[in-house]
Amino acid sequence: MIKIKNLIAVLFIASASLSFAADTTPSDSAPSWAKEAQQEIKNKKYDAAINTLLAANQPSSADWNNLLGFAQRKKSPPDLNAAEFYYQVALKIDPKHRGALEYYGELFLMKNDLAGAEQMLARLNKVCFFSCEEYRDLKEAIAQYKTKK
Repeated sequence: MIKIKNLIAVLFIASASLSFAADTTPSDSAPSWAKEAQQEIKNKKYDAAINTLLAANQPSSADWNNLLGFAQRKKSPPDLNAAEFYYQVALKIDPKHRGALEYYGELFLMKNDLAGAEQMLARLNKVCFFSCEEYRDLKEAIAQYKTKK
């Protein structure tokens, strides 16, 4: 019985992605550019976050691409093409990046592409071993989208 509990605990910990989302508090180990950009995003200073991220110039980082996509999608007016590009790059680097999967799904909803959003939800379902916040958030966004249509 103890071995099963230990195995479940190990699997749960292993399923937690090391990546971070735009709307989470950065960990102490996060790079300074990520901490700064997340704080700017939290304060809804999306153009400042974009400038911070571009200055950091970390295009091989899935987190960098995810944060840049998020800021592009949230700024006013949003740049949905740029956001989509950065989400796609993030997912090419890390196909299991939970933040990018959630936010790309939300982008699909903004573009009235329910099937695309549901595809991202299905991918999140496979990535999230015991469910996860990103899965629940996108599932809720899809449900809200459907009630408005």
